[in-house]
Amino acid sequence: LVFTCCHPALALNARIALTLREVGGLTTTEIARAFLVPEATLAQRLVRAKRRIRETGIPFRVPSDHQLPERLPEVLRVLYLVFNEGYAATAGDELVRRELCAEAIRLGKLLCVLMPSEPEALGLLALMLLHDSRRDARIDDAGEPVLLADQDRARWDPAEIAEGLRVLERAERLERPGPYQLQAAIAAGHAQGSSPAVIAAAYDALVLVEPTPVVRLNRAVAIALAGELDRALGLVDELEGLDGYPYLHAARADILRRMGRTAEARDAYADAIALTESLPERRFLERRLASLDHP
Repeated sequence: LVFTCCHPALALNARIALTLREVGGLTTTEIARAFLVPEATLAQRLVRAKRRIRETGIPFRVPSDHQLPERLPEVLRVLYLVFNEGYAATAGDELVRRELCAEAIRLGKLLCVLMPSEPEALGLLALMLLHDSRRDARIDDAGEPVLLADQDRARWDPAEIAEGLRVLERAERLERPGPYQLQAAIAAGHAQGSSPAVIAAAYDALVLVEPTPVVRLNRAVAIALAGELDRALGLVDELEGLDGYPYLHAARADILRRMGRTAEARDAYADAIALTESLPERRFLERRLASLDHP
């Protein structure tokens, strides 16, 4: 069904959004957040896509084997976004939606059986497994987020880490690295205890092939964790198109806090809180904001 819905006759973003809505079961709000666009804009895309299907008679049938590779990038994107919504829910009382993570991983494994020579399918599966291995350590007893640097590694799932590393090794043997494989290599670095400087260097490689604003933001965060706060802040302030993205303001606030620029950090935390619909993340940010007044 995912391959069927990712029809090349539809606009790229429309086919991904429609698949997430009709097959993945995500809400319009959740999909809009994933695409970093207003909900009304996303709703219009869905309406236009459905109208185009009706007016042009796009056939609803499973593509033949030779048509799968051309649809693979969109299918990978759909699985990645479903997993992301499970990994860090955009709204609600729960930070992690385990059923979405599990379903994305299940479909990723099926995809790798269907297309075992596709390195990016393997890379995405490795990425999801390595991220999911930290699931139990990402939430404290109150259900609120625990930052990666503060997580208890004893609570990481060693079997899932081992499986992710094996899948990543299979992808690397194919010698066609892509964005998902590079992201999986970064996740593997975290799992294996690589230094912040090594992780930051890996992001330098990723941003060359996937220079999206979110990847560049993650790179800036990695650079900050490596101790280059001035450089990291400069990279964050250069980003465009993320004004409505709460993680941008949260990252900027954390960098400013570590630089001792308390007043600016306070404003940035307030911006992040105003944009955050996840209750656990909002409470976490509120505690960070309060800590500026009571260090």
